[in-house]
Amino acid sequence: MSVESVVIIGGGIAGFSCARELRSRGFTGQLTIVDPEGLPYDRPPLSKELLTGEFTPDDALLAPASWYEDNSVTVLTDRADRIAPDDGTVILESGDDLTADAIVIATGGTARTLTIPGGDSEGIVTLRTKADALALKDLLVEGARIAIIGAGLIGAEVASTAVKNGCEVTLIDPAPVPLVPAVGEEIARVLHHMHTEHGIRVFTGLPTKIVKTADHYEIDLDGAHDTEGPEDLQADVVLVAVGIDAYSSLAASAEVEQEGGILVDAGGRTSNPRIWAIGDIARMQHEDGSLARRHEHWESAANEGQAAAASILGQELPSFGSSWFWSDRHGVHVEGIGEMSAPGTTVIREKDGVAQMAFRLSRDGHIVGAVAIDGGMAVRAVRRIIDRGIIVDPADLANPDINVKKLAR
Repeated sequence: MSVESVVIIGGGIAGFSCARELRSRGFTGQLTIVDPEGLPYDRPPLSKELLTGEFTPDDALLAPASWYEDNSVTVLTDRADRIAPDDGTVILESGDDLTADAIVIATGGTARTLTIPGGDSEGIVTLRTKADALALKDLLVEGARIAIIGAGLIGAEVASTAVKNGCEVTLIDPAPVPLVPAVGEEIARVLHHMHTEHGIRVFTGLPTKIVKTADHYEIDLDGAHDTEGPEDLQADVVLVAVGIDAYSSLAASAEVEQEGGILVDAGGRTSNPRIWAIGDIARMQHEDGSLARRHEHWESAANEGQAAAASILGQELPSFGSSWFWSDRHGVHVEGIGEMSAPGTTVIREKDGVAQMAFRLSRDGHIVGAVAIDGGMAVRAVRRIIDRGIIVDPADLANPDINVKKLAR
């Protein structure tokens, strides 16, 4: 099928990368991005620079308005309401509609909320959009008491930012050590301990009820404990950061298959040959029918946008290295590569007796994942080691006197 028009629904890094890649690959047809927030913007600053005021909303834009003019990309500030599966029509909330040869769903997931008594109380916030970040910024004033439910990447980053803003922060998570699947237990412990080092109150437990009073929230926890023992939890602000829901009503209207995300092939194509899905909303289905874990990281979304562009144009799919992610908290930068939860063993590299880098080795001795605190260059070197299939002596990996870059040669 000849593709003369493409509609991309969603203006995050996945949708923007797809549009940019289509143009760089020579696509000259009609190209439209639909997003109710207008020009595509980057999400990582939402939990950091936008909350501190270091960034303005324009600083988070993925490209200036002139880029869209120069590349003949139309950006519609509207919301896609549904997709007619047979004729490739996107019906917008405004009542207008768009017909395209290829439709790309890049809407991301929706922030999960709490299904407990009081979990939907007025004023409880989530963080998923620029508007969410700007609203939260106004609440994170010096002296404000903020309770963050969920200590994953977003919850941890906001906790760090809130302390920087002078807030009193309570962090709540059911896991004693969050992020173990992503970074391994040893690094996860070091990262989680940073919260208490910076004055954050950490509770392990599940919220069971939230009561909104005239001027604050009261949070009941099941099995909660911290170093001082349980006590009443009160907060002026409650942020829920417990992940996203990857169900898509757009995909449902288009009758494409979903199971913990929209099911796609390596090029992002769904069960409808006119529709692709990329980014947080998409879940890879292998040729044997097995399902991969959804990736919710910036680079994965960017890569999927590029792959979908190639697929739409009928070109060879690009090849990417091991998956990479990063996070920032309390003045340190964390980077990871590959899979830290894969079967095998972990090798730890310490600095002054504290774990600073972890390597995950498969049973046959290959590195399949690595995470470092303030060690981005080392992680990039590990990426080359993984992609080249180099086997490294575990003793060399553990030795802080050996530069990891030398091990990649």
